[in-house]
Amino acid sequence: MKTGSAYRHYQSLIDKFNLDKMLAKRIIPCLDIKDGRTVKGVNFENIRDAGDPVELGALYAKTGADELVFLDITATNEKRKTLSELVSRISQHINIPFTVGGGISSVEDVQVLLQHGADKISVNTAAYKNPQLIADLSKEFGSQCVVLAIDTKQEADGQWYVYLNGGRVKTDTLCMDWAKRAVELGAGEILLTSMNHDGTKQGFALDITATLSETLSVPVIASGGGGTMQHFTDVFTKGKADAALAASIFHFKEIAIPELKEYLAGQGVRVRK
Repeated sequence: MKTGSAYRHYQSLIDKFNLDKMLAKRIIPCLDIKDGRTVKGVNFENIRDAGDPVELGALYAKTGADELVFLDITATNEKRKTLSELVSRISQHINIPFTVGGGISSVEDVQVLLQHGADKISVNTAAYKNPQLIADLSKEFGSQCVVLAIDTKQEADGQWYVYLNGGRVKTDTLCMDWAKRAVELGAGEILLTSMNHDGTKQGFALDITATLSETLSVPVIASGGGGTMQHFTDVFTKGKADAALAASIFHFKEIAIPELKEYLAGQGVRVRK
């Protein structure tokens, strides 16, 4: 097993980026994977093809993305493991931190993904059903390796609830309550996706993002709704997010990362060059 070496490799990345990470906001393209292809939908539905994930990953690494997220969006629902060989192919073409999620339910699953090139892993449904998984992964690989992904939706009562299985299953758990517990268990980062905003390009969920960012002791990645450069300024300034994740606007070349970073810098938002 290469768990030790994989962890040390990741720790070296953390040491390298740590100071800058504290100061600069991150731009993170997301590759939602289905049947080996990058896809994108609206409100978790109406999914369409967005290209080859290896080509997209390489492009983003070359054009200034700070990190890359790979989510095998049907792995949990189809009761299978993440596509490790595809992870390996993508990792060979990028030189930025790489987070992988989908179908992860054990320490062994993470060992396989780290061996195939992942730097961090993202857990969602499996962690909710078995919170001890977060503690186990944090103990084995370090909290900085463990990203908790939360799919959340604001209901008619105004509250944000946690959803599972790629947004297919509603729970009675409030987003904030689950996020707090996960951080206590050892999650080192929260990937927050608003189902209300996902794919709409109408802006991020600033309220729930700000609430988590101001309450939790770990970085919060905002996801869902990015459509204009101003939306990114808003999520960093009003939403207090540490990073912003987007998919379709990058995949379909509506916004280029270099131009986005230049715009943000002009708005007084500190970004990595």
